[in-house]
Amino acid sequence: MDQQQNDDNTGSTPAPTFQQRLQRLVRRGVTGARTGAGALRSGAQQRLHGRPMPVKLALIALWTMAAGLMAIFAWLLVLIPLTPGIDDLEQASQARPTVILDAGGKSLGTFEQGLQERVKLSQVSPHVVKALISTEDHRFYDHHGIDFRRVGGALWSSVKGTPQGGSTITQQLARNMFPQEIGRARSINRKMKELITAIKIENTYSKTQILEAYLNTVPFLYNAYGIEMAARTYFNKPASKLDVLESATLVGMLKGTHYYNPVANPVRSLARRNVVLGQMRKHGAFDERRYAALIKRPLRLRFARLPDRSGKDNHFSAYVRKWLLDWADENDVNLQLDGLVVRTTLDTALQADAERAVKRQADMLQAIADVEWANPNVPRSTSGGMYTSMRRNVDPFSYYWITHGRELDAFVRETGAYRNAVEGGEAPADALKRIKADRSFMADLKSAKSRLEAGFVAIDPATGEVKAWVGSRDFERDQFDHVAQAARQPGSTFKPIVYGAALERGIPQDQMYRDVVQSFRGANGSVWKPTDMSGNTGRAMSMREGLIFSKNTITAQVSQEVGLQPIIDLAQRLGIRQSKLEAVPALALGTSPVTLLEMVSSYATIAAQGEYRKPIFVRRIEDRDGNVIADFGGSAPERAMSQQSALTLIDMLRGVVTRGTGAGVRSRFGIYGDVAGKTGTTQNNTDGWFIMMHPNLVAGAWVGFNDNRVAIRSTYWGQGGHNAALLVGDFFRGAFDSKRLDAAALLPGGKRPEPRRYEEEAPEEEMFEEAPIELAPGSRADQLDFLQQPVPIQQEEPIEVTEPPQQQEQQPASSGQVPPTPIP
Repeated sequence: MDQQQNDDNTGSTPAPTFQQRLQRLVRRGVTGARTGAGALRSGAQQRLHGRPMPVKLALIALWTMAAGLMAIFAWLLVLIPLTPGIDDLEQASQARPTVILDAGGKSLGTFEQGLQERVKLSQVSPHVVKALISTEDHRFYDHHGIDFRRVGGALWSSVKGTPQGGSTITQQLARNMFPQEIGRARSINRKMKELITAIKIENTYSKTQILEAYLNTVPFLYNAYGIEMAARTYFNKPASKLDVLESATLVGMLKGTHYYNPVANPVRSLARRNVVLGQMRKHGAFDERRYAALIKRPLRLRFARLPDRSGKDNHFSAYVRKWLLDWADENDVNLQLDGLVVRTTLDTALQADAERAVKRQADMLQAIADVEWANPNVPRSTSGGMYTSMRRNVDPFSYYWITHGRELDAFVRETGAYRNAVEGGEAPADALKRIKADRSFMADLKSAKSRLEAGFVAIDPATGEVKAWVGSRDFERDQFDHVAQAARQPGSTFKPIVYGAALERGIPQDQMYRDVVQSFRGANGSVWKPTDMSGNTGRAMSMREGLIFSKNTITAQVSQEVGLQPIIDLAQRLGIRQSKLEAVPALALGTSPVTLLEMVSSYATIAAQGEYRKPIFVRRIEDRDGNVIADFGGSAPERAMSQQSALTLIDMLRGVVTRGTGAGVRSRFGIYGDVAGKTGTTQNNTDGWFIMMHPNLVAGAWVGFNDNRVAIRSTYWGQGGHNAALLVGDFFRGAFDSKRLDAAALLPGGKRPEPRRYEEEAPEEEMFEEAPIELAPGSRADQLDFLQQPVPIQQEEPIEVTEPPQQQEQQPASSGQVPPTPIP
């Protein structure tokens, strides 16, 4: 019975928790430690009893040191399993590159680790190695990972109040290779892990391998990891070509990359470079005389931030990379190691449609330019196929080069080869003559100058997300981005902003203006007199008709009535937020350069009934575990213009593609849905633009040459309605045919039209026409003999222009001057 009672009592007592058991264990350990410490103290007192005081002090000191060493040894035993193992030395286990994905989850590229792009030590300038060892670790070849003399010196300096680093190159390598395992906090625990890892590295690799690994992993800002990337970033040369001053500059950064950044802090960087040179002199790299000469030399950089190009880029992914580099710097993120997932807005299917349209239509336009500039007589045909068939039988741009000798000489003088020759002491005339005699060089130069380029971008007006982006005809050949980088005059595509400002001021779309040439006086007293090449009727036209038919005379009067500042303010609210708009009268006709991205973003705001959404190309960023660390979608839109004004403006632009200057896009590509848009052409056919709005997508294109002294020759093909409109129309036709866009969707205020079949007009009767030949100075008439055969041409359709083309370079408008009137 007693047993049963005991069992009942035992069963009723709850079992101790883990925390309670741990507390009991700690109390027992403390009690045992106190007992042991008491026994040790008693034993020590017995050993010290009766000894002289100096002996007692010596014994106490020895026992203390022994205890300290035993504690450190025990600590090391605990830390060894927590430091990277031998296998980890080959590749950091946690390192993972950041991945860029499109809207559907397909990879667009990655940020590969710097360790994967190594250079051999033999491919690094000896000056770099000497500067590194002299400055960072001059006993590098004498220690085994830890320089105890340097550690002692660092401790003594700290005691004196002048702390200095005591890490060897091997210890620094340990930090660079294993930032997560070792950490970067200033603590004894981190330092001990660093020492253990350094010893492991020394026991695994040779000194040469350690130097090579170090130089390939050390960071140099601007996402440049390793000496090779640093050399190309700061000096535009490989690491093998670095001279002693450049080597000292880069090694000097290792003490503090931000503090001694030669780009942001050149004075500090110069002083630090000279300290490195002093260390090199101290350790025998050169003598005092050489040192005195070197420190007088200025700091010379050829800085160019190089975007990471892991994987095959296009302009969109390259733009995302560049943006990510800045975002990573601001958020202390390592894109090569942290394994982020960047989800972009790019629609792969629409991107493919855009790339096909740009290639197909730009190739045809290139053939047109090649043929037109190959003959003194311009073959005036509205059929692109005719030019394509003629292309193989002509010498592209031969007539241009014969008649534009001054431009060709100017192109040569602007090359690096010419500048280097003149700076090297060669007479300018001799350098020009010698370079022009180099057939290969001149062929490359002419090819580059005569290559037509294009840009295309498409934005969802409901979200601001970029769905397609083509920055040039070929990214591998031309990485200059004609979507976000190139600032060109928008011509008449700017006019909707003028008319939008008028609507915002309460001017109705049916207000009448006289279609006559008028003079307008600028703020500096200059006179501006815009005209239309198609002539002026003298009759009254509504503001709506002025936009539909892109009349410069009407636009100028509307601009004068509204005022320049309201127009500029509206343009900035709509989406032109990077480019500066000059407050000159001709601004109304699009003389201030802007980017294609800004213009399409502005039209997207109009299509969204006046609500501005910043263009988004990255939806969100996730960490390696799928957690969202940054979300860029869903932000509230900004009201840029009233809804009513936007609806009226959309309807006015609907008329442009129904019966105005953009109507050709319907007939050529069979687009019968509810769309709106605007064409644009600048002086001398320098720039061709077309932007079209669909309820679900706003897309725009620019066509021209990188050098604005070269342009499409004929007025017909030089117009945006006949060049850039081809890219946009081809894109929308492909998107409609594949059902990626709903052809039946309606813009705000739209009505569903009756289905209609459009067919291209039959070619008109061919005719021949002789054109006068204008020779550049120095040209020989006999050079033109092969060009004298008549060429078939066709009568040109009615065109939308303002002034006869001028044989002069188009320059951006500047305040205080009246710029030339652009072609709509």
